Amino acid sequence: MVSAKAHEISNNIYNRYEQKTRGSKAHADVAKDYLPGGDTRSTVYYGPYPTYMVRGDGCRLRDCDGNDYLDFLNNYASLIHGHAHPKIIEAAETQLKKGTIFGAPSEIQYIYAKHLCERVPSLDTVRFCNSGTEATLFALRGARAFTGRDIIMKMDGGYNGTHDVGEVNLQPDVAAKWLPSKHVEPGVPACTMEGVVISPFNDLGAVETILKKYRDQVAAIIVEPVLGAAGIIEPLPGYLKGLRSLADRYGVLLIFDEVITFRLHRGGMQALEGVTPDMTTFGKMIGGGLPVGAFGGRKDIMEVFNPGHPRSVKHGGTFNGNNVTLGAGLAALELYDQAAADRINALGDRLKEGFDHAFEKTGIKGCVSQGGSLLNVHWNAEKPRNAKEAALTAASAGDLVKLLHLEMINQGVYAATRGMFALSTAMSEADTDKAVNMFQAALELLKPYVDEVLPHLAG
Repeated sequence: MVSAKAHEISNNIYNRYEQKTRGSKAHADVAKDYLPGGDTRSTVYYGPYPTYMVRGDGCRLRDCDGNDYLDFLNNYASLIHGHAHPKIIEAAETQLKKGTIFGAPSEIQYIYAKHLCERVPSLDTVRFCNSGTEATLFALRGARAFTGRDIIMKMDGGYNGTHDVGEVNLQPDVAAKWLPSKHVEPGVPACTMEGVVISPFNDLGAVETILKKYRDQVAAIIVEPVLGAAGIIEPLPGYLKGLRSLADRYGVLLIFDEVITFRLHRGGMQALEGVTPDMTTFGKMIGGGLPVGAFGGRKDIMEVFNPGHPRSVKHGGTFNGNNVTLGAGLAALELYDQAAADRINALGDRLKEGFDHAFEKTGIKGCVSQGGSLLNVHWNAEKPRNAKEAALTAASAGDLVKLLHLEMINQGVYAATRGMFALSTAMSEADTDKAVNMFQAALELLKPYVDEVLPHLAG
């Protein structure tokens, strides 16, 4: 039975949130009349209602009630330079004044494509689209067209967009003994599973077992080099190189979904790890804060998208490569050189060290997984190796995940509900230190709750 003290702590967090965000509640109540659940983007919804933001400046957000926050969400890692960077605004305005898009090719498309090809090892040619979901969808379609095979391998709990294939095992199979069973999210036809095989992340033995079973049927392996939505789960040493070797051995394409990991190095995770995939997908930060996606790879593979190809893969999109997005995106990437990447990766190290120390000091069992400037809090002493382990850890923490998220908002830090923190170049050491102090204060408030409700997490 939950004690009166535990109820008091939980109610305290919720009551302070509701008192602080009365304007947000008013907005949420009206929104429910016109949007299902008052929501048009599932990832930003949380209870009792989400905070409504009205302004962003650098690494800070302001909500409709006038409260200010340190932004460690950065629109789920897409705002690498924070909000309203003047050079990005200038670049977008320059293109906007010329016209948003013409229904015709424009010079900035190949200028930006050249920039990407010169900085990313796997790219010979590139095509633009409007989201990471579109990027992975067309990369997989291109892989099937090039190989003449139908099956795609993806990772259990891996997030590769919201098209049908991406929704297979979007949530990990927590009951699996080894190889996961396949399942789809509501609304996805069961037949989608016929074209997908699933492997646990960080398990080369499982990958080879599957490739042997489906020899000459698998077109490609798609993998996030660091599992993002599953909890910033890092690859074990040699895992990505092992995938490259297995893909070569069994004649399948290797696709890196670098929508979130591109920020870890000027040339992406592939440059950092020294592993070159056959194709790569992009999104988030490459749009400078505007909707974007891109995919590219070896020239012979990408030729299936050449309109002159005898079996050309059709790839349209009314806003593909629009001038405003590409202007903002190119400016963002020009600002994000290796020195900038190194700097915020170092800030990530500083934040992780501070969070780990806060866990130790408060006597709560927890840890932080990290991929450079991306971090995720886990309620366990050991970092998860795959999405299943991360999901089981989160489930064992009960309401603690939600309570920490709301208390961090109460403290003045805006991060992902699931415990992800994404840094931006607008941040300083003082900003990360302030977040650490707020994190420790939140843990100190939650410690009696942990002791009574979740004693297995008490140090």
